[in-house]
Amino acid sequence: MAVTRMNLRMFPLRASPMTAGLLSGLFCLTGSALAASPVPLSAEILGQVRNSGGVAQMGAAVSLYNRYDELVRKGLTNEQGRFVFDALVPDLYSIRVVLASFVPAERRNIAVLPNTENRLEISLASVLSTVELAPPSAPGTLMTDDWKWVLRSSQSTRPVLRLLPESGPSSSSSRSLMAAFSNTTGVVKLSAGDGQSFTNGAQQDLGTAFALATSLAGSGRVQFSGNVGYRANAGLPAAGFRTSYSRPSADGSSPEVVVTMRQLSVGPRGGSGIAVGTDSAPALRTMSIAFLDGLEIADNFRLDYGFDSQSISYLDRLNYVSPFLRVSYDAGSQGRVRLAYSSGAHPTELLARDADSSGNLDQDLGTLALIPRVSLSDGHVAVEHTQNFEIGYERVDGSRTYSLGAYQENVSNAAFMLSSAPDFLPAGDLLPDLGSNSTIFNLGSYHRTGYTAAVKQSLGEHVQVSVAAGRTGVLLARGADQSFADSSDLRAGVRQGQRPWVTVRVSGIVPGSGTRISGDYGWTDFNALVPAHFSLTQTPTQDIGWNMYVRQPLPSVLNVRWRVEATAELRNMLAQGYLPLGGPACHTVLTNSPRAVRGGLNFIF
Repeated sequence: MAVTRMNLRMFPLRASPMTAGLLSGLFCLTGSALAASPVPLSAEILGQVRNSGGVAQMGAAVSLYNRYDELVRKGLTNEQGRFVFDALVPDLYSIRVVLASFVPAERRNIAVLPNTENRLEISLASVLSTVELAPPSAPGTLMTDDWKWVLRSSQSTRPVLRLLPESGPSSSSSRSLMAAFSNTTGVVKLSAGDGQSFTNGAQQDLGTAFALATSLAGSGRVQFSGNVGYRANAGLPAAGFRTSYSRPSADGSSPEVVVTMRQLSVGPRGGSGIAVGTDSAPALRTMSIAFLDGLEIADNFRLDYGFDSQSISYLDRLNYVSPFLRVSYDAGSQGRVRLAYSSGAHPTELLARDADSSGNLDQDLGTLALIPRVSLSDGHVAVEHTQNFEIGYERVDGSRTYSLGAYQENVSNAAFMLSSAPDFLPAGDLLPDLGSNSTIFNLGSYHRTGYTAAVKQSLGEHVQVSVAAGRTGVLLARGADQSFADSSDLRAGVRQGQRPWVTVRVSGIVPGSGTRISGDYGWTDFNALVPAHFSLTQTPTQDIGWNMYVRQPLPSVLNVRWRVEATAELRNMLAQGYLPLGGPACHTVLTNSPRAVRGGLNFIF
């Protein structure tokens, strides 16, 4: 008989010397910049989108990003393939153009000068798209009467076209349908390979994943995604579904509501007397309702906030609320400072919102994959909770980006993958892993601090190189020849320490083939267990071992309105960062970054 428990818990915000120092540094930095100079003359970015044959492409989604790769505005091309972003503050911008059946076109570090027009010529292709930038011109030199009907910057991406005579009775219904649903995009993924661990939220790529997004009545955005399939250690299917609705407003806010549901078949350990894949086998069910919003609280100050209410059912039932908030101050060319706080589960919805610069639905599926980190303790369900406070500074100088960061974490019910013999620990303290034959162990609580410094350099339009280094809290074994009597003894035998780390990352596009490759190598003390840190103020920089991700666009054989990509993902291929327990003969290890290999096909429309 299942036991029902209610666990409404939220970590208190406690001050510390580190927290006070970070706050003082922020006020000192921002105080000197409050006397801002007058806003300089505005500028424009305008362009035309064609295919490789020179035919204008109507309805292409054009996104404009600032120097920190944050979405600023959106728009659609008109019947002549043209778009305009006007009234821009002179700065560095990036642009991304997406249209079904073509590879997205990108252009980074567009230097927009005061009182200028910047003209882009965009050529979309099925393998390698290009963006050409003409020299800046004074306003009025590029504009003609044809540009007067071009869609101006719009958060809702409502198409604005010329008024043309009606062509027949069906034109009214066609316009009504366009007004209700527009700018519709989608992706279907078919994949297979080794699964990743439950501990780092990798219940992604169950086999079939899909996502669909559309503008509703020109004022809101609806996204729906799902992931279904079978796991190797469970006979019942697993599935997850996520729906979100957002509606940008003129004051810069963009409230969003997200509902997520998952049901995952978790097979019991051997000897439990329950057959895997039967109705008697336990199923992990989660449901969450998240709300997030952002607003401009003052000049150059922005506040992002929200909460995630989770309900988890597996043997027990737990309910908890996870709030989060982040304050950003943008000093222009002097850089940007961010302060962030979160309590409870990791704020995955806020991270998904930050990563929307990709311009596609991959991040939506990645967020669906980040399930709560659950473990067992004495036969009862426990959920990992994290109290996180951090500060980050980022500055863009031309094609180079500098960043600094610091954080402190308090973690309880920490969940890590345990690979061991079946009788190493009692079954009531081990939760079967979703993607392997290993188990999940509750390692208890720990506290740590971390510091990060990184430099990212763009080499032309197609290559980026970054180097990041820092020092963070890690978990170490008591001794190489020690044995553990029970679960409590194992928790007591893991101690905390500080270790340095370095990560080198290279990403780029291969000319001609259009292959997108991203690879990195993360070095640290590989005899230590390094918990992953979910940063709310910076782009993730820390990684473990050798990792690589490849996306290859495939040429379209038929004249269809979608494109195909082949993907391959290799995680921690050298199997580094495993913490050995109980001596060399025990063959027992803890890890949060297991080795994994996956591949698949993406159908994007």
